[in-house]
Amino acid sequence: MIRQYDQCFVLETAHSSYILRILPTKQLEHLYYGKKLTITSCQDIVPLIEQHAFAPGNTNIYDEEHPEYSLEDMRLEVGTIGKGDIRVPFVEIIHDDGSSTNDFLYHDAKINTTRTPINTLPYATNNQEELEITLVDEAYDVTLKLYYNVYDKYDMITRRAVLINNNKNAIRLNRLMSTQLDFSTHDFVLTTFNGSWTDEMNRHDYVVESGLHINASFTGSSSSRANPFVMLSNKHTSEDAGEVYGLNLIYSGNHYEAVEVSSYGKMRFVSGINPQNFSFLLAQGEQFESPEAVMCYSDRGFNDMSQHMHKFINDCIVRGSWQHQERPILLNSWEANYFKINEQKLIKQAKAAKKVGIELFVMDDGWFGKRDNDQSSLGDWQYDPKKLPHGLKHLVDKINAIGLDFGIWVEPEMVNVDSNLYRSHPNWTIAIPGHGQSEGRHQRILDLCNPEVVDYLTKVMSKLFESADIKYVKWDMNRTFSDIYSPYLPSDKQQEVFHRYIIGLYKLLDNLTKAFPDILFEGCASGGNRFDLGMLCFMPQIWASDNTDALCRARIQKNYSYGYPLSVISNHVSSTLNHQTLRTTPLNTRYNVACFGILGYEINLADLSNEALEEITKQIAAYKVHRKTFQFGTFYRVNQVLHNWCVVSDDQKDAMGMLLQELVLPHHQYHQFIARGLKEDSHYHFFNEAKQYNVKLFGDLINTASPVHIKQDSLAHQVVAKFVKMPGEVEDIHTTGSVLMQGVGLKQAFSANGYNENVRYFQDFASRLYFIEEESEMK
Repeated sequence: MIRQYDQCFVLETAHSSYILRILPTKQLEHLYYGKKLTITSCQDIVPLIEQHAFAPGNTNIYDEEHPEYSLEDMRLEVGTIGKGDIRVPFVEIIHDDGSSTNDFLYHDAKINTTRTPINTLPYATNNQEELEITLVDEAYDVTLKLYYNVYDKYDMITRRAVLINNNKNAIRLNRLMSTQLDFSTHDFVLTTFNGSWTDEMNRHDYVVESGLHINASFTGSSSSRANPFVMLSNKHTSEDAGEVYGLNLIYSGNHYEAVEVSSYGKMRFVSGINPQNFSFLLAQGEQFESPEAVMCYSDRGFNDMSQHMHKFINDCIVRGSWQHQERPILLNSWEANYFKINEQKLIKQAKAAKKVGIELFVMDDGWFGKRDNDQSSLGDWQYDPKKLPHGLKHLVDKINAIGLDFGIWVEPEMVNVDSNLYRSHPNWTIAIPGHGQSEGRHQRILDLCNPEVVDYLTKVMSKLFESADIKYVKWDMNRTFSDIYSPYLPSDKQQEVFHRYIIGLYKLLDNLTKAFPDILFEGCASGGNRFDLGMLCFMPQIWASDNTDALCRARIQKNYSYGYPLSVISNHVSSTLNHQTLRTTPLNTRYNVACFGILGYEINLADLSNEALEEITKQIAAYKVHRKTFQFGTFYRVNQVLHNWCVVSDDQKDAMGMLLQELVLPHHQYHQFIARGLKEDSHYHFFNEAKQYNVKLFGDLINTASPVHIKQDSLAHQVVAKFVKMPGEVEDIHTTGSVLMQGVGLKQAFSANGYNENVRYFQDFASRLYFIEEESEMK
């Protein structure tokens, strides 16, 4: 709900309030964003207003008529340059006369019943009310429009800005943020999620004390280096209690989040397009639209904030026919074959996939041009007749006849110099003519600033997707930007390349997703190098990381969950030794981690033992039963020491939990599993799946029970291992939801003092998946 009380505006969600007012100087003052307040009149807002009699010493007063106001010491909705506010600005413009001073003052406001669309960028849908405030810098005839959209039931508020040049002279826009939050204190912890290829989403917590802290990307994409999702929280906020702000950006390019503490202890947060190497030239009548920023407040801890983010993304960011549809279980060919694919190998793997219950087979890189390595053929999207002698459609038909849907890998934004496309159009790449170029993965980036390139890619991808019954597309993007220059743009617009590229990308994606609404598109950019809300507006799931190691993935997936729902996080069970870490983890742990989200496999099923295939068959069958909850249930992070996760169905009748141990601590036998999100008074059945373990896992401890000595890895050892299995512990408990949420004391872990069916084999990288089902009455 949005209401105006004289000079004040109140934006309300189910549990939060956002309040601003017009200052006597006509700037916008930020008064409050936090727990929902009861506001019925202007009088109720008065206590939130800072009282100023005299401006602080050594500051500049705004004007002689208002000596009490120095903008340096005010909480503002828009920070500018040149009128006394020396903090990180919201907007920065260079005018025709060379000045960078701006003074945006209130002109008018209106409440819209439908949102004002963005012309060049994706945005959230399904809102009900929008506050539109118009500010004007009369000295330079420039207009700044602020748009606030309220999503009541999600506890979300979005914000963006549009700058319009009405002056006859051109202006140069060097910065336009999407949101600004000014706080009266700086008692916060800033949480960012940073990393690199195969090491995405490392959580970092910074106690905000002084100065300027920046989380930003300058790779041309939202990047694995610094995800655009950040959090501001109190020092004692936990998963289940305390205040937290979740903040994100619907944008896939260079982003910028900054926190600055002023000399007076106030804190400013801004988020938007990274101003580094950014500049837009606006002629008279032209405008610039900032991406939409997303804000969520909770006073009930990280889990509550995350759950609001998750529902908002599922309902208002993801769209199209796959929005709330359960995603298929796939087998991807990459780690089984890399570039060495052919029709015979692919069909053999597809047949093995069908036997274990997989639903979709995906042919990854290597199928087109002369693609035997990563040095050629990007841009030439025709099948390789040596690898697919009967053509792509023939292969797809054969896969369909086996009983599987078919998916394909593409990287449309890229080109190799060794390709027919580059030889035909060398001026279609991001490159400085006549200069040496720095490449990544032997490839260059196609210039999506150029509409001709966007049109070409729309046509060539459409032709590919129409050529066979393709149900899934993995859309990859495998390098960062260098030699940032568009041959399409004039020299005075070269600082527009980064943003214009993203606009071109969104145009391309919009063309294709509308033309092929039933294809399931999965985003990928060297794993999580473009995991953001902008891509999720077109692609309902994203490959979380090229690292498929279960231990690494547990951390990566957990940290994604702070800002993104399980329904958009794509995970694969891969082989062991793991191809990225050479670590060995149990097959059930690889599955237990991957099943929290969108399950897939990236493994050569044709090479696996019957025992492993039997286990995978059981995994897939169990996942299908609980798929809706795993993908769309309410997710809880419980314990930060052990990975204790819980996901609960919307009706709270079905839940699954995981406990994952990284390294064994000797003589630590006792563990708890703690559930969340259950009905306190309902009765539930808590249980795990019975397992049996290969006796070889216990090493020469077998000789403590064997009547004869058995040498390790001997023939006798092999024979014993074939026929003797060690029973795993069974948990089988009937109790109430309140008890399960207090914690279940599990059967003791092995700790050198004996083993039987009441002892939990729980070694390095071991995990357990627990099932919780509501019962009609206590048993």
